[in-house]
Amino acid sequence: MLLRCLGAAAGGGYPQWNCACAGCRGARDNPGTGSPHASLAVSGDGARWFLLNATPDVHHQIAATPCLHPGPGPRDTPVAGVLLTDAEFDHTIGLLILREGSPLTVYATAPVLDTLADVFPVRDLLSDYADLSWRQVTTDVSFTLDQRLRVTAFATGRKPPRYVREPKPGHDWEIAYHLLDTVTGGTAVYAPTVPRWDDAFAAWAGAADCVFVDGTFFTDDEMARTGSGSRTARDMGHLPISGAHGSLNALSRLPAARKVFTHINNTNPILDPASPEHAMVTAAGVELGLAGLEVRL
Repeated sequence: MLLRCLGAAAGGGYPQWNCACAGCRGARDNPGTGSPHASLAVSGDGARWFLLNATPDVHHQIAATPCLHPGPGPRDTPVAGVLLTDAEFDHTIGLLILREGSPLTVYATAPVLDTLADVFPVRDLLSDYADLSWRQVTTDVSFTLDQRLRVTAFATGRKPPRYVREPKPGHDWEIAYHLLDTVTGGTAVYAPTVPRWDDAFAAWAGAADCVFVDGTFFTDDEMARTGSGSRTARDMGHLPISGAHGSLNALSRLPAARKVFTHINNTNPILDPASPEHAMVTAAGVELGLAGLEVRL
């Protein structure tokens, strides 16, 4: 199984267009330090690839990743599908960009598919522009992506996007994916939204060889500290990195050979390689899922 990070930034990107926090100012002054939105490409054989979420940067992410380039025919593409972890804008807007007629399969849970059919009607908008197939994912029921990859979705949170004002019942608004290479036995977990590190999540993460975990905020009060907002990390559905009950402490105890933070907010100091927070994360053996990071399992 081949895994390639396409970006690490949470919603808004890094730098965020309207943000003047220290991190965003630094990323503008040094453009090479910025990051596209968080996404991952996975393949069992290196020929057919699947995107985990379709970000607003998907066009540039594909252009910057040679294994995702089209060819040999003028409209042949190795990108075969998209696995959505939720219905958030930063994970679904890219579907509108992937509209040029190539056949793709989009995988998502029932409430996400329903939302993309009515509240944010991407499915209807794309019906005349793209050859998309929509496949419902059921949590804890595995399915096959290709001859090698077997995938199981599992619930991580129940929070619908803010734009869904009257959410339909459902416990699988936010999911993670467990990826298994049936040939090598390698396993990975991709979980960009983790509101709590409960026993169920610990079981999935503890059995994986590589874990990509929500790294949105370093502290629970980060938005207030940076003057960017008043809501806490936990209010927004993200377990903070720091603290005795934070994700870094939990990650450091996992046996996984590779541990990676993804979905990192522009206010998070771990994006600055010179920061003590970045040093703390790397000292614990955790990487940042920046574009270009590759993992083979």
